[in-house]
Amino acid sequence: QFDNLDKHTQWGIDFLEKYAKFVKERIEIEQNYAKQLRNLVKKYCPKRSPKDEEPRFTSCIAFFNILNELNDYAGQREVVAEEMGHRVYGELMRYSHDLKTERKMHLQEGRKAQQYLDMCWKQMDNSKKKFERECREAEKAQQSYERLDNDTNATKADVEKAKQQLNLRTHMADENKNEYAAQLQNFNGEQHKHYYIVIPQIYKQLQEMDERRTIKLSECYKGFADSERKVIPIISKCLEGMILAAKSVDEHRDSQLVIDCFKSGFEPPGDFPFEDYSQNIYRTISDGTISTPKQEGMRIDTKTTVGKAKGKLWLFGKKPKPQSPPLTPTSLYTSSTPNGSQYPIFSIEPVHYCMSDIKTGKPRIPSFRSLKRGYFCLQGPALEDFSHLPPEQRRKKLQQRIDELNRELQKETDQKDALIKMKDVYEKNPQMGDPSSLQPKLTETMSNMDRLRMEIHKNEAWLSEVEGKVAARSDRRHSSDINHLVTQGRESPEGSYTDDANQEVRGPSQQHAHPSEFDDEFEDDDPLPAIGHCKAIYPFDGHNEGTLAMKEGEILYIIEEDKGDGWTRARRHNGEEGYVPTSYIDVTLEKNSKGA
Repeated sequence: QFDNLDKHTQWGIDFLEKYAKFVKERIEIEQNYAKQLRNLVKKYCPKRSPKDEEPRFTSCIAFFNILNELNDYAGQREVVAEEMGHRVYGELMRYSHDLKTERKMHLQEGRKAQQYLDMCWKQMDNSKKKFERECREAEKAQQSYERLDNDTNATKADVEKAKQQLNLRTHMADENKNEYAAQLQNFNGEQHKHYYIVIPQIYKQLQEMDERRTIKLSECYKGFADSERKVIPIISKCLEGMILAAKSVDEHRDSQLVIDCFKSGFEPPGDFPFEDYSQNIYRTISDGTISTPKQEGMRIDTKTTVGKAKGKLWLFGKKPKPQSPPLTPTSLYTSSTPNGSQYPIFSIEPVHYCMSDIKTGKPRIPSFRSLKRGYFCLQGPALEDFSHLPPEQRRKKLQQRIDELNRELQKETDQKDALIKMKDVYEKNPQMGDPSSLQPKLTETMSNMDRLRMEIHKNEAWLSEVEGKVAARSDRRHSSDINHLVTQGRESPEGSYTDDANQEVRGPSQQHAHPSEFDDEFEDDDPLPAIGHCKAIYPFDGHNEGTLAMKEGEILYIIEEDKGDGWTRARRHNGEEGYVPTSYIDVTLEKNSKGA
């Protein structure tokens, strides 16, 4: 079975190399997979951008965290490939080379043993054939001697010669017999040794070699799996990091970032005024008619008209400037009582339109201009004072620039202090350096500080201008709210608002009350209207100036919403006002926030 064992051991080595080739291809797959993952991460990772363009949305940050985790995951795939290449593939290739060398040596020993046995058999066979040949020659010599000995005609010399030849052949046959016996004994011994000692030992070595090959395959199978299992904890951490990144997405925070980013600070458009086109009709009727049945029948539904007017919005936030009717006697009309007596009714509509013109029409013009300016400037290059931006965004940009300039100024200040100290050291110890060599640098630092201070002053002036405009718009908005409260109620046919039908007739004394009300619009003494109410969830001490202390469960009026800074303006029942933390209260706003 020597040839069969030769084929089996060769098959074992071929199978080992086949598995090594499988591992090599698996390593290439892992390397390509890791390379493709890294290219994918590199493709979708953001390039280095300025600080202002860095992603701030939680969804974007989570995605970039997932990309980082995926990059780490690709690194673990590379670790798997490296471990397989070192522990499995490299070991298999080294062992395959050693296995081939050992197998070749054992097969050579078996072939040598077989060749030696064949040689012994040939020697024994040759001695056997020679012994056989000498025996036949001796038999021929004996027959020749017996024939001559029985032949009477043969001479004595011939008989003696035949006898000597017989003795010679017999002697040679005996020698060949002894040699054949010795060769046969030697062959039998070598044959026994070959089949009972040499060949079993070679076969045992081949068996041990094949078993070691099988054990090595088993170890490589295990190492192949261990290479993957070692990185599972780290891969699990990468996947957990992806899950945590997914959980970190906060839609409310993203929405707040959008609000902060695009909050313009422009004032929303106000309500449309009621424009009464029926004044001439009512004047004609009042001039030619004593009774007022038709006038009452033609009374306008104020709620419907005012409601429709309120529901309209003008493009770009600017409403048309209301045309104030002239204050002429024609604006007065007479009304008849059932008994036929007439008395004058003084309409306050002209005063109302004048107030609307002053309070709602004029303040919107700057907002509209600012809107147009912001809209068209966005198409062009950015300005130094950020005037191309909406007010709120301009305020944020200016504040950021002021903070950056303050940081630069602090750095220059620290550098100046360090130069001054170094100059003092040089003056005290001239061997350490020349104090005059620091003067250019000190002068440059002082110049930079002056430049930064000027820049800060200039930007602070712009910021004060923006904040002043925002505060003015806020005051005008509050005044508009108060005016809205004043004009709430039922509207008369000529545009005047009354709370009761019996109060349509107003005397001159009531008419004179409006100029004082008009003057009060420009004062801050009147309380702001409540736009809702709130309930305190937590107590607040309110030690700081401008804040309002509150107890848990206390009910307050809301007079100004949170502008994004985390504070809401509230009022107690006794009229005390102040700011409270928005997170400490539960706010409920009215459906109509103006004049609620």
